[in-house]
Amino acid sequence: MAKVAIVMGSDSDLKKMEKGAQLLEEMGINYEMRIISAHRTPAEAKEFAEGAKGRGVEVIIAGAGMAAHLAGAMAAHTHLPIIGVPLSGSSLAGQDALLSTAQMPPGVPVATMAIDGSKNAAVFACQILALKDSEVEEKLLEFRKSMAAGVREKDKKLQK
Repeated sequence: MAKVAIVMGSDSDLKKMEKGAQLLEEMGINYEMRIISAHRTPAEAKEFAEGAKGRGVEVIIAGAGMAAHLAGAMAAHTHLPIIGVPLSGSSLAGQDALLSTAQMPPGVPVATMAIDGSKNAAVFACQILALKDSEVEEKLLEFRKSMAAGVREKDKKLQK
């Protein structure tokens, strides 16, 4: 059963969203990945969001570019945590997606990551899951230790 759902508006978003999926795989988190458009398939977007909890999903990561209403559409139809990933690719280099993802109305929040930040979205999803799953918490702690070790190793190389 998938604990995290990753949705995106188009297959052109897949390369950017795969970075988050890869991290979830490394952490051993089951996920489902779908292409669902808030504008071109609004009924499917609504159905997906409304049924997510019943499928065992605990967090939804939604990536979209340009008008970027997918995260908001998900948030409108579920009380699960939604993590929005604004994606670059428009003439505004993702600034339009960032603003439309971040500027949600009061009472309908979307946690907004950096432009093309699906990896951080996956880390944040893991942090949410870790609140009640000690195995995920342990993996997060190891992930942080690994990042720190990588920085120290790079510093050693620089100092030589």
